[in-house]
Amino acid sequence: MKKNSLLAYLLIGIGLYFLLRELRIPILTDFYSWPTLLILIGSAFLVHAFSGNEEKSIFPGVVLLGLGIHFHGLNHYPFWIAHWGIYTLIVSIAFLLRFVKTKHGIIPGVVLFVISIFAMFVDNQPSWFVWIHDLMGWMERFWPIVLIGLGIYLLLKRK
Repeated sequence: MKKNSLLAYLLIGIGLYFLLRELRIPILTDFYSWPTLLILIGSAFLVHAFSGNEEKSIFPGVVLLGLGIHFHGLNHYPFWIAHWGIYTLIVSIAFLLRFVKTKHGIIPGVVLFVISIFAMFVDNQPSWFVWIHDLMGWMERFWPIVLIGLGIYLLLKRK
């Protein structure tokens, strides 16, 4: 597969988004938002990953697609679960889908999946579990700092 295929998928998806936004089709008005861009970018990564032999694109594709769906659900559906466990669930699904293609990452995927389900659906959680709620509350508030730190790490990391 050509190197520029991911860029091609991204340009097609973003172009379709802005074209549909200009056409103002009434049935699609709920999709004229920034979560839709996350969904399109994540989908482009997944198409790139599964149409060729690009396993590196699976993880970011699932994370971006999952976050886009989650934020869209929060904005438009009152029944949507607004819990930090959704974020770890999205990452666990990313690990598990990457495992399907690469046979690596099953343990973190299963561990995060169990933590997510436990956090979201178990009413009687142990007292030591409170620190996770506090940490995730901090991350939900200051997530740009996490992105800045990750960016600095990637800049300083030696290749």
